[in-house]
Amino acid sequence: MQFTQDELAALLSGPKPLQLTGLDLTKADLRNTDLSKANLSGANLNLADLSEARLRYADLSNVNLEDAKLSRANFHGAVMNQANLTDAVLDFADLSGAKLNKACLDYVNLTETNLSGVELNGAKYNSATVWPAGFDPVAAGAILEG
Repeated sequence: MQFTQDELAALLSGPKPLQLTGLDLTKADLRNTDLSKANLSGANLNLADLSEARLRYADLSNVNLEDAKLSRANFHGAVMNQANLTDAVLDFADLSGAKLNKACLDYVNLTETNLSGVELNGAKYNSATVWPAGFDPVAAGAILEG
């Protein structure tokens, strides 16, 4: 089920932190939205636009962020374990202190992304994944897939 803009606005105006577990937010326009400490675990955010959104300390475990627009989004301290970030746009995003253990980072460009203190234990990436200059994904626990 996809939400209309009015339904989405009503959902986002609920009591904080937001409880959005397992929702289908495919193609949702969440630009510049404050989702700090929200529980989005298991949600489908495929093709969603979260550009400049604030997701500090949010729970994004098992979230589908495939092809999502995450430019300049703030994920500081977020839990993103087992998240699918395949082909997500993360330019200038802040992933400092985020937990991306066992996440999928195939085809992601992280060139200008803040990865200080990020956890990548068991995270998978492919040869098309681009890391910031000087960042060693293997030392951070990530695994290059064939």
